[in-house]
Amino acid sequence: MSHALGIRSEHLKSNHGNGGNEMIDGIGVLTENLSSRHGAGGRKMYKTLGMRLVVVAAGAAMLLGLAAACTKEVEVIKEVEVIKEVEVVKEMEVIKEVEVVKEVRAGYVTDPTTGKAVTAPQYGGTVNLAQQSWFHDNWDHYYGSVRQTAGVLEKLGMRNWGLDRDEYDFQGPTPLSALTGMLAESWDISADGLTYTFNIRKGVNWHDKAPLNGRELTADDIVYTFQRLTGLGKFSNAEPSPMAKWADPRFESITASDKSTVVFKLTQPNLGMLATLLSAYHTQMVPPELIEESRTAEVPQGKFSDWRNLVGTGPYEVTDVVVGSSFHYTKNPDYWGYDEKYPENRLPYIDEIKTLIMPDMATLLAAMRTGKVDYIGWPAGSSVLSNIDDVDSLRRSRPEIQLWPMKFRNLNAWAMDVRQPPFDDIRVRHAMQMALDRETLNRTLYKGLGDNTPYGVSGVIGYIIPFEEWPEELKKTYNYDPEGAEALLDAAGYSRGADGIRFKTKMNLVDWFDPTYVEAASSYWAEIGVEVELNMVDAVTSGAMGREHTFEGLKMTNTAAQFSPAMTVNWAHSTDNLGQNGPGWQVPELDAIIEAAGAAKTIEEQRRLIIEVDMYQIENRGFVYGTLVPIYFASWPWLKGYNGEIGGANHGELGELFGRLWLDLDLKAAMGY
Repeated sequence: MSHALGIRSEHLKSNHGNGGNEMIDGIGVLTENLSSRHGAGGRKMYKTLGMRLVVVAAGAAMLLGLAAACTKEVEVIKEVEVIKEVEVVKEMEVIKEVEVVKEVRAGYVTDPTTGKAVTAPQYGGTVNLAQQSWFHDNWDHYYGSVRQTAGVLEKLGMRNWGLDRDEYDFQGPTPLSALTGMLAESWDISADGLTYTFNIRKGVNWHDKAPLNGRELTADDIVYTFQRLTGLGKFSNAEPSPMAKWADPRFESITASDKSTVVFKLTQPNLGMLATLLSAYHTQMVPPELIEESRTAEVPQGKFSDWRNLVGTGPYEVTDVVVGSSFHYTKNPDYWGYDEKYPENRLPYIDEIKTLIMPDMATLLAAMRTGKVDYIGWPAGSSVLSNIDDVDSLRRSRPEIQLWPMKFRNLNAWAMDVRQPPFDDIRVRHAMQMALDRETLNRTLYKGLGDNTPYGVSGVIGYIIPFEEWPEELKKTYNYDPEGAEALLDAAGYSRGADGIRFKTKMNLVDWFDPTYVEAASSYWAEIGVEVELNMVDAVTSGAMGREHTFEGLKMTNTAAQFSPAMTVNWAHSTDNLGQNGPGWQVPELDAIIEAAGAAKTIEEQRRLIIEVDMYQIENRGFVYGTLVPIYFASWPWLKGYNGEIGGANHGELGELFGRLWLDLDLKAAMGY
């Protein structure tokens, strides 16, 4: 910001003589004093004031440039802001008052979360999305399907879309401080951490569609949804949802004390419970009337799979589905919500959302290049760009398309079963890491865009010890050192045979994973005498391998994961690991630490225990760590209100995101689309 301010200052001085000099001198003293004398608060004030002052300095030149560039008259709104008396003392100098003239183009607003000027929100238009796979034969999120119901069904809470992006950038897991109410207006937690009371928002209605017919949402609807997910109340004869098991809730009861109040009673405190109740992606509210129609003795939890029956409270309704080809959402004209950024605006802005299924990535990229698709990214349940060549091609062919990188998790990482030879010897596991020249692999395969910084299972800042702070001896073991790797294998008793091979093993990969990096890594392992055979398996088989530890050799796994640390810490547990305990840890002491983390009473205590588990896995080398390759989202500039928000790969955000974006159709037409 200071660099930009300096440039604008010089421009103002050179074009406005002494008057410009005097204004800049006053600005300079004020901003320097604010920054140096008032710490973070001063910097925040400086940031806000600095943006306004830059506009002052650049105003005349910017408007002249716009007038020259545009073929039609540009209207200018002139506003005068007087910043009330600001007293900043520096060397006994007091600045009393500064008058700021702000000039902006008509039809533009400032995004309060970023400070950027954007086209003012406008209503109408259709957003076109695309994804490669069809996930939507079952529309009931009890069974895990949430992508297609997002935007139709809503949750108790959501990420706060109006939050300053300097506080939370919508990348990675959502901190509790970044959550706000959706169907819940407010909540309270008892002192013992066992009772959660939610006040349900009034004035929210179900869609005007049978069998709900626009009736008001009540606390009983919330209770019904959560009892169905957890197997409580009238669903005591039903199995809890697989998704509820994933979140590991432990409830004594879930009840409504009145029409607008829901009370959750836990059997034991759980630090992650509030975030789970507010925004876990399986907690969308379902209409009781719809489920009751489908309940039978054989299916006591009920089941709905026909999209035509779906009724929610969200900003959109499903209005057309062509199985395997497309699905179509239409604006709910009676939606209750207002824009957090611009509170006077009722949501949603966009009239229609259409998603096309394009299994071939080349076809999808062509649709993006030609403007037939407006956005590619997960928040809409869409595909992502994970191939660096595709990203580079899109950047070169359409530089006007905005590309948004995210380091979501590292899939160039492999678990080794520490219970079985040869990987029961830590020296062998160590050698497998030292044999990889990750710098060369990153440069040749990923144009240097990957990240070789080692992580453990988690990549969430605050719940890990960063690589830079690891002990020096541990850091050195991630250096490329084939001679050192061979020495370790010799010491472990794996000498080269007559054919030069020390041992043979397998690499088990999910069939949707690009094997290029593994094939290249295998050539490095071959140089130290380890022959690796690739074994491609489907996702179901891979999951069973993880749960039952039936795989031979190495298995693709998650590291540097941007998931909730309170969840990923359980992956190292000997039994409660969701099939993610790739190394096969069977360590009672480690289990005890994991269980203590789950029962922790403070965030600080939980964080310390999670870090301890993470460092145990790093120091005992359960994984070989390769290059973390960023994934990319893409959007055309006419999709407004979007700043690359991603947030933990939550696929259930179609309504939260696209309910708050808008289209600049004039810009789209001006760009020739």
